[in-house]
Amino acid sequence: MGTIQEFAKIVSSNGDSKVKETSKDSGSIAKIYGSNVFNDRVMNARLPKDIYKALRKTIETGAPMTLEVANVVANTMKDWAIEKGATHYTHWFQPLTGGTAEKHDSFISPTSDGGVILEFSGKQLIQGEPDASSFPSGGLRATFEARGYTAWDCTSPAFLKEDGRGDVTLCIPTAFCSYTGEALDKKTPLLRSMEAVSKQALRVLRALGNTTAKSVTSTVGPEQEYFLIDKKWYDKRIDLISSGRTLFGVPAPKGQELEDQYFGAIKDRISSFMRDLDVELWKMGVAAKTKHNEVAPAQYELAPIFTTTNIATDHNQLVMETMQKVALRHGLVCLLHEKPFAGINGSGKHNNWSLATDDGHNILEPGKTPHDNEQFLVFLAAIIRAVDVHADKLRAAAANTGNDLRLGANEAPPAIISIFMGEELTDILEALGKGKKAQSKGQHYLNIGVDTLPSLPKDNTDRNRTSPFAFTGNKFEFRMVPSSASISGPNTVLNTVVAESLDHIATRLEKAKDINKEAAAIIKEVVNKHDRIIFNGNNYSPDWVKEAKKRSIPNISNTVDALAAMANTSAEKLFSKYRVLSKEELHSRYEIYLEIYSKNINIEAQSSIRMVRQQYLPVVMNYSGQLANTVTALKSAGASSATQKDILSEISALIASASKNLAALEVVTKKAQATSEAHAKAVVYRDKVVPAMSSLRADIDALEMLIPSSEWPVPSYADMLFKF
Repeated sequence: MGTIQEFAKIVSSNGDSKVKETSKDSGSIAKIYGSNVFNDRVMNARLPKDIYKALRKTIETGAPMTLEVANVVANTMKDWAIEKGATHYTHWFQPLTGGTAEKHDSFISPTSDGGVILEFSGKQLIQGEPDASSFPSGGLRATFEARGYTAWDCTSPAFLKEDGRGDVTLCIPTAFCSYTGEALDKKTPLLRSMEAVSKQALRVLRALGNTTAKSVTSTVGPEQEYFLIDKKWYDKRIDLISSGRTLFGVPAPKGQELEDQYFGAIKDRISSFMRDLDVELWKMGVAAKTKHNEVAPAQYELAPIFTTTNIATDHNQLVMETMQKVALRHGLVCLLHEKPFAGINGSGKHNNWSLATDDGHNILEPGKTPHDNEQFLVFLAAIIRAVDVHADKLRAAAANTGNDLRLGANEAPPAIISIFMGEELTDILEALGKGKKAQSKGQHYLNIGVDTLPSLPKDNTDRNRTSPFAFTGNKFEFRMVPSSASISGPNTVLNTVVAESLDHIATRLEKAKDINKEAAAIIKEVVNKHDRIIFNGNNYSPDWVKEAKKRSIPNISNTVDALAAMANTSAEKLFSKYRVLSKEELHSRYEIYLEIYSKNINIEAQSSIRMVRQQYLPVVMNYSGQLANTVTALKSAGASSATQKDILSEISALIASASKNLAALEVVTKKAQATSEAHAKAVVYRDKVVPAMSSLRADIDALEMLIPSSEWPVPSYADMLFKF
């Protein structure tokens, strides 16, 4: 994972990153990187100087853009895209489905003599009009109210997407809103939250005497975990095709217990996929940095270098989309579900978040003497307070059906929100909380004990892989984020709750006569009032569940309960105060995410029913018939058939149980479908349908162990995870 300093040096010019040449081969990488991005370098080279300056002013300060400037930018962007092979453009936006959306329009405009010219105006660049009625709105729009608008987000550079055939499309990142102005997407609230945290962070910096920073940007480096399996196995699994996870399946004889997959040698076929993926992402300016095997078999990870939260969110959407497209070119399928296979690790998205000033300073960098770094400690206190006060909202931001299966499964953080600070920072905070003088331990070195190996500088914190929200040196790693989800929601919430906490602190500092004394008092108060949220131990331990309960830290185990934190008065006041989401916009998201939860479980239930009725039971009953004939034949021959009878008896009992559980699943699924109110419907799916699916799975998985693998109708875990 790259550092904030790398972000400041490499990505400071709005996505205009340059890969430094370190070998003869790296020249080609430098040529490829950002080649499909209309970035600052391209704009500076192609736009007239006055137009370029006006556009930079809009990007940096939010100043209004004139139509004259937009027209020149649009025409220049069109010429650049056509030179690269583009024939169409699209306003690329992120509706509340969690994915991306695009409607392609060609550049052609007919002429009176029967020909065409290629045009792209400033108006077309700035505004589009997709149909808003077919996207989730949560009651903000009626079905017949179709008009919606996309608005160009010039802070995220336009880029070109190439498909497998080489067709090129100009993609313009945009926000998406309704005819009446409500946000219908994930980008708009994120941009609002970035403005909110910047405004409040600047107030704190000014109060502490920092007059050089003009803006503060939240930055993110989202690590993406994923699985790859052979497409021939995927095509035979209805559950993977429809729901993204296996609804049935016995664990393979070998899983991850030998710990030989993590960071292991990458197989040639996977390495080839990763190379092509890197190239595709680099072309679009996505700074894919790290790739490796993850813990579970067939599981992998990609990590980028930090950039602004807005661009990082756009890039992560591109990462997920490109992974799936490139995988297909290699005869593979990329699974982004949080728990595609039972019994082994699931996938998450580690959201490495920090705050950086416009002059390149990472606010969460402790320095060599963090106990003397007043600015760092004040911001640290603000984040501790934010996480404690708004833990339920952060939990809601990481909620989906896949995470219900993943969180707390001894592989991922539990559903309990806590902060890992590390020994040194915890000691400093405890001392400050007691009003004592704090001391840092200074630089330490690890002596490995081999003369030819150097002593290694030791970081001031260890890494706690069990913590949902861990300080990792100069950033916080929010490890609960679902692997399949957009990072916009979690970062919108994170930015907003931190903005509220910074607002609280800034108000006190601005009224203080003695800033240093007040800052010390704030830090002391936060430590004493909110230290319950700090936990440096093993979050997987059952003892932590008990301890968290004693500390009154919420433990919200499922999506339905978690989403409630976004529908209460506290959330309404918070998000409306900082103009991130209005009451109506917030409630619409609550309704939408409940509906998505219900739909996902319904799809899983329907898939389970179909697989059992059409695949499993026919095969099992046919085999039991064959076995019964064998028993009869052995009996006629006077041979012993005791073993066959025992197996037949066990299979028959499981068939009866599966039939009963199948009928029960069909009944509760129909009941859930007939429930109209969103919350009540989600509760039925959670409390009735999910347990019914689990009971049915137990029967089918038991049958898999009794039926010959040659007879089993779908690929096994052993096939999918180990046969490439």
